[in-house]
Amino acid sequence: MSLTDTLAPPSETLRSARRLVLKVGSALLVDEASGEINRNWMEAFADDVAACRARGQEVVIVTSGAVATGRRHLGLVGRPLKLEEKQAAAAAGQLRLAQAWHEALARHAVTVAQVLVTPEDTEARQRHLNARATINTLLRLGAVPLINENDTVATDEIRFGDNDRLAARVAQMVSADTLVLLSDIDGLYTADPKKNSSARLLERITDITPEIEAMAGPAGTSLSTGGMVTKLMAAKIALSAGCRMAIASGRMLHPLEAMEKTPCSWFVPATNPLSARKKWIAGHVATQGTFIIDAGALSALQRGKSLLPSGVTAVTGTFERGDVVQVMTADGREVARGLSAYSSDEATRIKGHQSAEIEQILGELGGRDVLIHRDDLVLSAS
Repeated sequence: MSLTDTLAPPSETLRSARRLVLKVGSALLVDEASGEINRNWMEAFADDVAACRARGQEVVIVTSGAVATGRRHLGLVGRPLKLEEKQAAAAAGQLRLAQAWHEALARHAVTVAQVLVTPEDTEARQRHLNARATINTLLRLGAVPLINENDTVATDEIRFGDNDRLAARVAQMVSADTLVLLSDIDGLYTADPKKNSSARLLERITDITPEIEAMAGPAGTSLSTGGMVTKLMAAKIALSAGCRMAIASGRMLHPLEAMEKTPCSWFVPATNPLSARKKWIAGHVATQGTFIIDAGALSALQRGKSLLPSGVTAVTGTFERGDVVQVMTADGREVARGLSAYSSDEATRIKGHQSAEIEQILGELGGRDVLIHRDDLVLSAS
């Protein structure tokens, strides 16, 4: 990709998003001098979120600001913080931050649900699936998940360290199609615009080349933990997941509304989240088990349906929920691959049964009515 490609007129708009992850930086949420939450900005942003939801868009908010808010209340100002002091500040600030978000969105009768995560929650298979299920359920119930890193228990070795990458991991985890990083800068420039008057904003980026990476700079304020470097790291994660990402200025009131009128940087993937997910499944060399299906189940899969337990005649192999399994006919022909919604033991117990019977058979484990959801299933080439 050449630099000219990145300067092509942008065709992306926020309004086309279906599932939207919004990351808000500390420099926007917290006044650097006073350490207080900027309520006017937060309420204007909440108005934008309500407008997104009115258009039928699902919204997830990844919020910074807990440490920046809490340090003032604990008298930890004017100097760098030790790890344990950051954790203490996060514990004090998270409560105030969540309450402020609750009050801002309650004006629109929007329910906020706090979810604190660590890197393991987005990477370890079972925790990833559980976090994904929780966020998906909150969205289905009409709530806005409010996500932050669990700084109070994380260590330097096991924390994200910035919410740009956290937001990208969350977008990847919930198959969001759009990620917006709101910051104190309006996008990626060819050089530092504060130092170089000829610096140009790149409005559309389709690949992160070494040339693009060389344009990154450090964090801009004392409240920020991330800079353009971490935003490009986030862009790599998002693009690999088929999720487009925008870096936009949040300095003005109603920043999402302003995105429709002012330039920003859009990172545009070559595919969409569902295609990226299915490509990963199809390319999985090792499978952990097999579902043998009957003719009725095969016909349903070929019509784009999910795999129900009633159409499975046998289960082989040992696997856990979320592992990649083969789907085969009785004559040994592979017809699909997918992510199992149940472990091999659980699948064996419910095979051949109707979905309505799953909860009775598995008890509290039976919360899913399919063995492989259609979004997690790829038909094999015939």
